[in-house]
Amino acid sequence: MKTVKTAQLVYSIICDDVRLEMGNKLSLMGLFENIFFQAFPSALLKFAIVNHWIGDGQFETHVKILAPDRKEIVVSVPSKFAIENNGYADNVTFFTNVSFDRSGTHIVQIYIDGNIAAERPLYVHHVPAPPASVN
Repeated sequence: MKTVKTAQLVYSIICDDVRLEMGNKLSLMGLFENIFFQAFPSALLKFAIVNHWIGDGQFETHVKILAPDRKEIVVSVPSKFAIENNGYADNVTFFTNVSFDRSGTHIVQIYIDGNIAAERPLYVHHVPAPPASVN
């Protein structure tokens, strides 16, 4: 009998950092979906994307960040994970020094076994520096 592997993405969260606590609990710091820069290009030094999957089987996942014109900015290294019999798995992908060259709605694409599982918006805003006051 052939076993059918299945995985469903329940949620995807973008945050500044993730820590593994006692009892295998994840602590997520600085949840966000908006980034604010005073100038472009600018870089986000570190952030993480936490994907929570349910299902059964062994899988490989990766994450892409796309510019508003859907051109790739960065692609994560693929990572493997397993979900035990109708269980769940949390997969954390860290990014460092990701450069953004313009404002607009960027796209986070989550892949599983080479197929796209979901897309999430990441809003990048231009907030000019306040003018210097003359005294």
